Amino acid sequence: MTDRYTDKPFLKLLDAYVLDAIGHLDEKSDAQLTAAEPALREAFGGDSDWRGIVVERMQFPEGIAGAIREVWEKGAVRFREEQGHEPDPAEFTRIFNDTNFPH
Repeated sequence: MTDRYTDKPFLKLLDAYVLDAIGHLDEKSDAQLTAAEPALREAFGGDSDWRGIVVERMQFPEGIAGAIREVWEKGAVRFREEQGHEPDPAEFTRIFNDTNFPH
């Protein structure tokens, strides 16, 4: 299996954004992204924090993080009812980004 992020450095940042929006980005990753903000601004442009870089580059509308969280929460209820266990936040993130942002 190939690495999801090979030749797609921004995808890792986008995945982190979605994990953060659904409340599942761990503190260590958040701290690493915050520390890397100068390099992220250089690589991807923008002049804000790492979350803002994603919003700017993706041209997301205001409130997108809340909308992503709503999709997660509504889908999680349905998933638990159908599957009998909690959904995997990383799998949700992969499917969400691959479906909505395939390029």
